[in-house]
Amino acid sequence: MSRSKPPRWLRWTLAGAAAALLCLMFGITTAKADLSLGPHEATYAITADDELVADLGPLGTVVTDSPLPLTLGVRITVHEIPADLAAVDAASFDALAGDLDGYLQFFDTPQQTVRTVATALVWDALRGAALAAVVLVGGAYGIRLLLGAARRRELGRAMAARTWEITASAVVVVLVAATATASAGPEERAALPASPVFAGTALEGARITGRLAGVIDTYSGQLVDTYQANEVFYAGAREKLMAAWDARVAEQDAARAEDGATASADPDAPDYVTFLVVSDLHCNTGMTPLIRDLAESLAPDVMLNAGDTTINGTSVESVCVDSFASAVPDGVPFVVADGNHDSRLTTATELANRQVVLDGEVVEVEGVRILGDRDPLETRIGGGTVIAREETPAQAGERLRDTACEAAGEPGLGGYTGEDRVDLLMIHQPAVGDAALESGCVPFQLSGHMHKRIGPEVVGYGVRYVNASTGGASKGNTSVGPLRDTSQMTVLRFDPERRRFVDWQLVEVTPEGEAAVSERQAIPPTVPLPAEVPDEAPGDVPGAGSTPSSSPSGN
Repeated sequence: MSRSKPPRWLRWTLAGAAAALLCLMFGITTAKADLSLGPHEATYAITADDELVADLGPLGTVVTDSPLPLTLGVRITVHEIPADLAAVDAASFDALAGDLDGYLQFFDTPQQTVRTVATALVWDALRGAALAAVVLVGGAYGIRLLLGAARRRELGRAMAARTWEITASAVVVVLVAATATASAGPEERAALPASPVFAGTALEGARITGRLAGVIDTYSGQLVDTYQANEVFYAGAREKLMAAWDARVAEQDAARAEDGATASADPDAPDYVTFLVVSDLHCNTGMTPLIRDLAESLAPDVMLNAGDTTINGTSVESVCVDSFASAVPDGVPFVVADGNHDSRLTTATELANRQVVLDGEVVEVEGVRILGDRDPLETRIGGGTVIAREETPAQAGERLRDTACEAAGEPGLGGYTGEDRVDLLMIHQPAVGDAALESGCVPFQLSGHMHKRIGPEVVGYGVRYVNASTGGASKGNTSVGPLRDTSQMTVLRFDPERRRFVDWQLVEVTPEGEAAVSERQAIPPTVPLPAEVPDEAPGDVPGAGSTPSSSPSGN
């Protein structure tokens, strides 16, 4: 009795499905991502044992349930822990005390770490599957050429009669490949009791193996206590912030109603472009929910970041950039001028989050022309401050001045009137903008770096405003955990008809967890240019003033 052959279309469909399944499984089971876990660099790899395993080398492992679907798990290999560590004692943990803030960032925003890791693994899995598909198709085409037409027909008839056996074999191969990726010893780890020290945290239910199990209850208490204090502080501060904001908005609405303001005279009319300004976040991801709440209530047209998003610009701080990016409402542009504590790695993560990173060219955002650049200096904790580019801060300022003056056109009565004139200069260090302000080519400058608010004040022929640290960072203190210093954000409004910033509003959260929102305050007018401008360089305009209060430093 002859075996019936499935129709040709079914055979090709089964072959395609089997090939796609093999390629997808290859991509999934070989997916890896080099990211971070707390303060450490780490490699993430997908497994098939339905567990999340953090391999801490000689310290042991931390095991918890996998967040992935089906029976997929993740193995995290943490680097930087010495392989020759012979004992785990108080001295060993004291040596890692400086990493506490990094662990706190992980505990504080575990969902952000999970999102970042998941995205990276998915893209790597897709790349792996695509590569496997290319190899598979290329190999099949090569074999087809080698066999020739007659031999292909002969093999085709033989394989058509065994379609179901071949399909079953492909499924078995996939299952074997998946099993081979499982981490070692899941049954042994599953029998371990959960560590009570993680109760109430993102790692609740985690099980500990190795030397780490003997000391985790003693030495992790500091971290968990700090985490819990952090949660309580920012939850309270968040509530106070929104209460203060709602009260101020209600007061502003009542004042307008009392004055009988019409819609056309309403200062909240959409004629104004609203900006929310942050600066010097320094990886304090505890502020992320507060920034998000304020942004959602304010509904700004643009968000501005005047730099120093990270502390050292390392790859493990990318999760901080991702966290702050999650606070930006959908569709709202986020413009950044990187600071001296940021790096090219920071910039790459910002660009991956679709942020507008200023690089020395004029960009137009919501009708506002913005000029800025990354800081010419780099500061690293323990390594000091060095010039990171082929120019000094003064030279960077002169270059930005020339760019602004070229866009401003010819000077005339009352100032530069070119249609392409820069509306805003945003750089991290205030002093870098001196030359541009003194030239008259820039009417408004925004900076950070000083960790204290300065202005708005008239400098030269423009106005400068320095935003304090949104991360609550003060000189010599870390910015992670409950605030050490007052956190500040600023609301700026821009009139596109007059092409000038009209007012500012300060939003503060104190180390005591209190919050305050100031009234809107008018931005001082700029100094008019002289009636006659001599044929001199823009920076030599007579009568231009300067403010020496913001010399470059390593803040």
